[in-house]
Amino acid sequence: MKLLTFQHNGQTKVGIQKEETVYDLQKLTEQFNQANDESLLMEYDLDSIVIQNEEIMESIISVWQWAEKNIDSLSGVTYKWEDVKILAPVNRPGKLVCVGNNYMDHCIEQDVEPPKKPMIFSKWASCIIGPDDVIKLPEESVQVDYEAELAVVIGKKGKNITEEEALDYVFGYTIINDVSARDIQFEDVQWVRGKSYDTFAPIGPVIVTKDDIENPHQLDITLELNGEKLQDSNTTNLIFDIPYIISYLSKGFTFEPGDIIATGTPHGVGVFRDPQVFLKSGDTCKIEIENIGILENTID
Repeated sequence: MKLLTFQHNGQTKVGIQKEETVYDLQKLTEQFNQANDESLLMEYDLDSIVIQNEEIMESIISVWQWAEKNIDSLSGVTYKWEDVKILAPVNRPGKLVCVGNNYMDHCIEQDVEPPKKPMIFSKWASCIIGPDDVIKLPEESVQVDYEAELAVVIGKKGKNITEEEALDYVFGYTIINDVSARDIQFEDVQWVRGKSYDTFAPIGPVIVTKDDIENPHQLDITLELNGEKLQDSNTTNLIFDIPYIISYLSKGFTFEPGDIIATGTPHGVGVFRDPQVFLKSGDTCKIEIENIGILENTID
């Protein structure tokens, strides 16, 4: 299931995407209740849905399965994708944890040894923006770079999670652009400031629930800058897979529902190209991950 947050006529809503159609979860629930003489309660905020996860997802699945069987009798529940504004699916993660140098091809392009343990840093939640929002270039940086990444959305609280049970703690998957001011990042030595400027975490367009991603380690991932493909890889190239990352991190801190893990970027980032490529005003950055969708943003 592809869940999203969208805006229509100034109202922010939760929807379900199927192909080029967005289904309004609130309207679906209202018609479900009326048709089935039910009084099903529903959350209409995707952050809250992720946090409640199992309690609320059972209801959403029931409504959606009913809707798919009764699609011809539904009225006023759909919008065309192009007629709504897609927002960041979630914007209040307690933690936004990132993994550096986690693709073998990315290590090769830097001519560095792959890390023995995951390289961890954080981004602030305040830098999250949605699809089609504008990435703002900070005045003090002239080396702002792109990084296409698969993001994991945590759906259950956990500490000391084993690799075998790690995927049980996943709510779903989305796309994130780990925008990075390279000059600030390398000047500071630690990476948080250079990666946490406002607008430096575009995310979306949807969260695909984990049951709809058969294998998160077998997804094509690409990035185009102004129509030119600069990153082209597959999550098979991850050095540390998702269960290992979750287990490794959970030994140090407790995961909470809504936390996000950015799993790393493949080769092709601007700073390691020859000549180097950095984002400039007027650029368009488009990331696509198989079975999730397209995250596109302009630069200013």
